[in-house]
Amino acid sequence: MARGRKAVVTALDGALSVAPNPPSWLPSHAKAEWRRVMPQLVVDRKIAAHELGTVEAYCLAVANMRTAEAIVSKDGPTYVSPTGELKRHPATTLVKEAVEASRRLAAELGLTPASRTKNKGGAAGNDDDDALGDI
Repeated sequence: MARGRKAVVTALDGALSVAPNPPSWLPSHAKAEWRRVMPQLVVDRKIAAHELGTVEAYCLAVANMRTAEAIVSKDGPTYVSPTGELKRHPATTLVKEAVEASRRLAAELGLTPASRTKNKGGAAGNDDDDALGDI
């Protein structure tokens, strides 16, 4: 097996040049996250039209996380069951699942510090670090 440098991910063919509006069906927290991340994804040329579903899923996970966290903040992380036992609030599980999903999707989209170092983005054929130039 050949060894060497891994291929650097560059701009996508067919990358969006303008940030689309968020889908109307997204909840308000999800729309706010869409408006926060979409311009950067477009500037970095890391997103194509066929990948908008991943952005929708990420934004929805963030919205679910915020909604569930608001419930936990209001009600507390535990409750007393009808049998008198102290139990974990079900919304804490929703928070955990939404955090995990949003982190996984953020990394896939190149929105985390670690994923940004792996996925440099940029215009196709414009790699200043490439000694071979635009061959």
